[in-house]
Amino acid sequence: MKLYGLGPTVLPLEADGVDSWDSSSLASALARLGYPGFRQLRGRARKNPALVLLAAVAARDVEVRVIEALPWLVVKYSDLDWEWLIREAKLRDVQNRLGFVVTLARQVVERRGDTLATARLRETEEILDRSRLVREDTLCQSALSDAELRWLRRACSVEAGHWNLLTDLNAQLLPYVA
Repeated sequence: MKLYGLGPTVLPLEADGVDSWDSSSLASALARLGYPGFRQLRGRARKNPALVLLAAVAARDVEVRVIEALPWLVVKYSDLDWEWLIREAKLRDVQNRLGFVVTLARQVVERRGDTLATARLRETEEILDRSRLVREDTLCQSALSDAELRWLRRACSVEAGHWNLLTDLNAQLLPYVA
C-alpha cells in the first residue's frame, strides 16, 4: 500500500476474527484510518475499511461514539469492496445495519453534491434493500433497556424505520461528517 501510494481499501479482507472486535479495537482502527474523532488514539497496523465496517456492524454492543463514526468511514472510503462487504454482512444477518449506515452516508454525500459517491451508495442501498430483514434490531446496542427500546420505537427516523432498526442516529447530527 505504501510502496505504490494506494489507499487502505487495497489491504487484505479476512473475515476471520471479525466477531472478536470491541469498541476499543474499532476506535483504534478508525483512528488509523484517519477518523478525526479518535485522533488522540494510537492504532496498530491499518486495516481495510470494509473489514472495520463489517466488524462494527456485526458487533453486539458498540459505544455510540464508534457508531457515529461509521457513516464517516463510508463517506471517506466509498470505493470499498462492496461485493465482499455485502456478502459478509448477509452471512451474519446484519445487512439492515449496513444498509442504514450506507443510507446515512448517502445523505451526507448527496448534500455535498458528490454525484459519483451518491450513485455508488444508492446502488449499494438498493442491493441491500433487496435482502432487508423484517426483524427489529438495534444499531449495535443489544444492551438497551426496555424503556430505551420503547422510546426508540417512537423516536427513530423514517430511514431507521425502513431498515427496522431502533436508533435515533441521523445524518444531520453526525460529528465530522455532516
